[in-house]
Amino acid sequence: MVRQDRAIRTRNLILESMASLFNEVGYDAATIAALVERTGLTRGALYFHFASKEDMARAVLDEAVTREGFSPQAFKMQEWVDLGLLLAHRLPREPILRAAIRLAVDPKARRLFGTRWPDWVTLGHTLLTEAKESGELFGHADPAAISRAFVGAWTGVQLVTEALEEKLDLSEEIAGLYQLLLPSIVTPAVLARLDLSPHRAERLLRESRGQEAPEHE
Repeated sequence: MVRQDRAIRTRNLILESMASLFNEVGYDAATIAALVERTGLTRGALYFHFASKEDMARAVLDEAVTREGFSPQAFKMQEWVDLGLLLAHRLPREPILRAAIRLAVDPKARRLFGTRWPDWVTLGHTLLTEAKESGELFGHADPAAISRAFVGAWTGVQLVTEALEEKLDLSEEIAGLYQLLLPSIVTPAVLARLDLSPHRAERLLRESRGQEAPEHE
């Protein structure tokens, strides 16, 4: 058990360290030599867990579609909102998620490995379809089109927020995106009961991890 735990920690260290390199220098410039220097591990230890840099990139992308902090809600639209807010909260704090986005917009990496955008689109489509079937969406709302558009908009907001010199909070920007979009697709009775707060994701994650709220809340 101890050996297994150590192996899991080592694998996570390798993955997070390579993800940080992808974030800092891009896929092409990230090297195994730099990874060895950063982790202090031998090449043999690295190759025990991953056969190549390409395998590490695939493992990073495998972590991209995540439901950590997600829980069933009274409205399917709240669940859909929660997915976007949770990702916005976690992305600046988790190198692997940031690297997955970086690889998705890197032309060479995208040709080699594809992206997880289709998986996000499918997940959103499923929730939006369930929301429409339960009467939460207007009749004209097209779940497939909305999901595709939102994944593109979410990614664009994240990239622009990261690139601008002014310090913008991604959670606040994504909450603002929902506030712009939802009135055109969600029925007023449901919209009035949705929580679009940029701080909601932090609460959801804390609850899922069994952590208590800070004293100032």
